[in-house]
Amino acid sequence: MQLVCPAGNLPALHAAIDAGADAVYVGFRDQTNARAFPGLNFDEQELREGIAYAHARGRKVYVALNTYPDSARLAHWYAAVDHAAALGVDAIIAAEMAVLDYACRQHPAMARHLSVQGSATTAAALRYAHERFGISRAVLPRVLSLQQVQRLCQASPVPLEVFAFGSLCIMVEGRCQLSSYVTGQSPNRHGVCSPASFVRWEEQDDNSRSVRLNGVLIDRFGATEPAGYPTVCKGRYDVGGEIFHALEEPTSLNTLELLPQLAQAGVVALKVEGRQRGVAYVRTVARVWREAIDRHAGDAAQWRLQEHWQQALSEHAEGQQTTLGPYHRAWH
Repeated sequence: MQLVCPAGNLPALHAAIDAGADAVYVGFRDQTNARAFPGLNFDEQELREGIAYAHARGRKVYVALNTYPDSARLAHWYAAVDHAAALGVDAIIAAEMAVLDYACRQHPAMARHLSVQGSATTAAALRYAHERFGISRAVLPRVLSLQQVQRLCQASPVPLEVFAFGSLCIMVEGRCQLSSYVTGQSPNRHGVCSPASFVRWEEQDDNSRSVRLNGVLIDRFGATEPAGYPTVCKGRYDVGGEIFHALEEPTSLNTLELLPQLAQAGVVALKVEGRQRGVAYVRTVARVWREAIDRHAGDAAQWRLQEHWQQALSEHAEGQQTTLGPYHRAWH
């Protein structure tokens, strides 16, 4: 199985490749990708350097063009497709049908991967995208059980990629109604959940910190309490006099124990979430998964989950805790 890792900047790309990633996925510095944070992503020179670094080592670079433009801005997404092709990327990852159609017609030799934002959860949906837009791979949404993934692998006309590690979303991929309601900006259209321009941190007299999103108080942290990037879904709220994570407790997807089943099912690529995360995260997670995949490929019958793998991954998980998420669902 191919290991696909995130790269939010050039140092992260180097770290992922050096740690054993078979491919990295990146974004341009605009709203064509779903991690359009300030200071993140690649300008043209950085991406040229990153592609050269990866290709010199036999690895691949995918460009995420996975947001949904409105009709007035569609030409900007078309230009991003042209730019990706001119740079010689190995594939684009897209969800919007007009973007996929344009890439199929204008750059048929450039591989097209259906993004997780495309929400293809049935063989019929995958078949449509393959027949209409010539996709060569699809990334499955993180809402399917292991059994559903196994059945799709048997029926899909294209190879399938699944998320193996990283942050989860309680919404349908990229369609965060919470962030849209509070800020008026859709993550799938504007490229980011909880846009940084709406985030306000406030220091309190007791050295605690409050964080607001567009004026809405979504969390308060103690003086020494670690704080991640503030999102509405992972905030703490007063509900009936009790303050807790009312919507979603910070945790990360970790499917390492399912690696043998995913391999047997025929999954072709395991994807790590986290283009917004730092170099240490990318390096550690890529190294652990590289070792686990290689050991399984070398001797599947003797493969055993190693505790030090899980410990290393937990240290880089949200809230330092992990879950199998929808992969383990008794009522599937």
